[in-house]
Amino acid sequence: MNFILWLIIFCEVAFWVVILLGLVTRYVFRQKKLGLFFLALTPVVDLILLVATTMDLMNGATAEIPHAIAAVYISVSLVFGRSMISWADDRFRYYVMKEGDKPKKLTGFDYSKNYLKNWLKHLLSYILGIGILHLVVYLINDQSRTESIDGVINLWTIVLIIDLIICITYFIWPPKKNA
Repeated sequence: MNFILWLIIFCEVAFWVVILLGLVTRYVFRQKKLGLFFLALTPVVDLILLVATTMDLMNGATAEIPHAIAAVYISVSLVFGRSMISWADDRFRYYVMKEGDKPKKLTGFDYSKNYLKNWLKHLLSYILGIGILHLVVYLINDQSRTESIDGVINLWTIVLIIDLIICITYFIWPPKKNA
């Protein structure tokens, strides 16, 4: 299996391990500064992936799907990272530490507005990720080494459009509260 693909898997696992270490340190051991340090390491995971992918491509590797997925991973992590940490923090505090209020499950128009907010984040991560991918194509300047990137761009564009359609349907048929 491709080195970059293994690195993406490692970075995804490391992202959640660092968050878990941060939350355990913050709430179980009551070390808020050390917990914050671990949570602040999440961008370092992205940086490792970015540097490794860049070095691989600059050393002559052909850009394959894992290289393109690395750009997707980095952009999604940068845009959604803070909200994912907040989501994990709320649930850890409530379900593990038995502190605070139960995380609120949104329904109706509130759910629709939240989905739209997340779709806009998806759009931002798409713009950032596509920008990274086009930069890779520009820097490599060899279509034979970057053609697989086009497939990832096309697939992500389709996913973004489907996500928009889903978003619109939530405004037409907002999710109702379970009985």
